Amino acid sequence: MCRAADGWHAVLHIGSVEHRIWSKQPLTAGAHYSAELPFDSDFQARAHAATRLWRAMNGRAPGPPFHRVPKQRRERLCAALRAVAAYLAGATYRSIAEALFGNARISDRGWKTHDLRSRTRRLVQSGLAFVRGGYRKLLRPRRRVE
Repeated sequence: MCRAADGWHAVLHIGSVEHRIWSKQPLTAGAHYSAELPFDSDFQARAHAATRLWRAMNGRAPGPPFHRVPKQRRERLCAALRAVAAYLAGATYRSIAEALFGNARISDRGWKTHDLRSRTRRLVQSGLAFVRGGYRKLLRPRRRVE
């Protein structure tokens, strides 16, 4: 637990889960607390976190995380980060494609019109967007249109 300019920050380790708490006042053992959740765009995530904390404090399994990144999206994000790291190090699109997809998939002729060239360029652009702040989108689930 530590004091900051905005209040008190505490990290509770309950089982294998780490819960982060913020309070205006210092926390005391044995006291009763409530959660104050603003009705903002993050309400659903905050309510889920509060429920997980309540479950853990009462000896129950915390339940599933708020959202999971699908395997295909994780693989694409990894490829985009590898691609942008190589691009920023000065690699060409062709050498990036060879590293990501293998030499066998890249023919000697027709690189300018090869589908992997376009895919590599999109991966680099995605990686650049991710590095420039797009990583924050991972913190929130995709919005469902209702």
